[in-house]
Amino acid sequence: MSFEKLGVIKPILSAIKELGYEKPTTIQTRAIPLVLAKSDVFATAQTGTGKTAAFGIPMLQRLRNVTPEARVVRGVIISPTRELSIQIYEDIQSYAKNMSLNIAVFVGGKDLDTQQKILKEGVDIIIATPGRIMEHVEKGLNLSHVEIFVLDEADRMLDMGFMKEIRKIHPLLPKRHQTLLFSATYSDKVRKLSKLILTKPEFVETSKKNSTVDTINQVVYLVDTDKKAALLAYIIGSRNFRQVLVFTRTKASADELVLELKKDGLKCGIIHGDKTQANRLKTLNEFKEGKTKVLIATDIASRGLDIEELPFVINYELPSIPEDYVHRVGRTGRAGRDGMAISLIDIYEKYDIKDVERLIGIKIPQEVVEGFEPDPTIRRKDQEELKLKSEHKKVEVKRAKKSYKKPDAAKKTPSVKKAVTSKKRKTTKRD
Repeated sequence: MSFEKLGVIKPILSAIKELGYEKPTTIQTRAIPLVLAKSDVFATAQTGTGKTAAFGIPMLQRLRNVTPEARVVRGVIISPTRELSIQIYEDIQSYAKNMSLNIAVFVGGKDLDTQQKILKEGVDIIIATPGRIMEHVEKGLNLSHVEIFVLDEADRMLDMGFMKEIRKIHPLLPKRHQTLLFSATYSDKVRKLSKLILTKPEFVETSKKNSTVDTINQVVYLVDTDKKAALLAYIIGSRNFRQVLVFTRTKASADELVLELKKDGLKCGIIHGDKTQANRLKTLNEFKEGKTKVLIATDIASRGLDIEELPFVINYELPSIPEDYVHRVGRTGRAGRDGMAISLIDIYEKYDIKDVERLIGIKIPQEVVEGFEPDPTIRRKDQEELKLKSEHKKVEVKRAKKSYKKPDAAKKTPSVKKAVTSKKRKTTKRD
């Protein structure tokens, strides 16, 4: 199958050819014809399989006819994070380089008034985060001409608590519009959202639900908590990792880890919610250009990082939500390339990794690195949490029913009857 056979027009074909797109991926092959046919689409696909092109290419084709004198917003793409929104914007712009469409990205951290001026000049397609587009709606943004509405990484959006914003945006759209819902994982929340915003959708599922890409080699290293940073530095140094993305669970852990790795002479960058947008973009670009070898990030960045040919992802700490593991490791092994995902787990995370394995449907091999063997005498302090997380149910002890024996007639004590006292009846006036 080729992009030509999918019905993609020449201006887009020439643009994607320059980008090195030769054959469409499975999600692109199945989704592009449905979008061109104006159907609502509910698509689940693994991270790194080309979802942006799957909705971006047909969206551009459908909106290609432009009236420059009277531009109105006809396409809206919502994504959960700034980084992902900017990445989608860059991809869509590259697909549309031979077209006359005006495309804009609106995210937090940028001046709202400047974005308002861009809107007044005329925009065909908006890519935005939920919070920022609602700010523009409050300033008068008109969504009544929208023809295509896209929710990308819908599962992450719901995890971040954006359901309220989506519920507010949806009624502002015209009754007749096309909605495309793309998600890397399939959850109850996503299913409920699909029922709310989709009309007779076509379902596209290109792989097993909540699975990871086959080209990613996954391994777990068992280690004590206080040896994690040292093991991480050892792995990166001894194996000469040229580019590695490291995920932590919290911002505090990320800050501490940067200091530890810098002591070992590793050039590190850090991205999390407390960093400014400009700082995050600068750090990301330095990592892409190879100026820094290690990029440490929290889960807020796991959906917006698109680093070409990223070979290694390391989970310094497992995510609190098992589904986030899929998104983290999905930063490597993209577009059919090989990748490696390493997880460092301590005694507190051994049940978390089982939750991940149940989700992705595979058993991840567990190994020990020589010199960093976990201490077998260490026990968890939080025994109550351990009991709650234990997958072994308590054995139910059935209590034997006591057999009832009738008392012997000889031992039977005579029942004492209460004396019945006759109460004087109260008289009323009627009597």
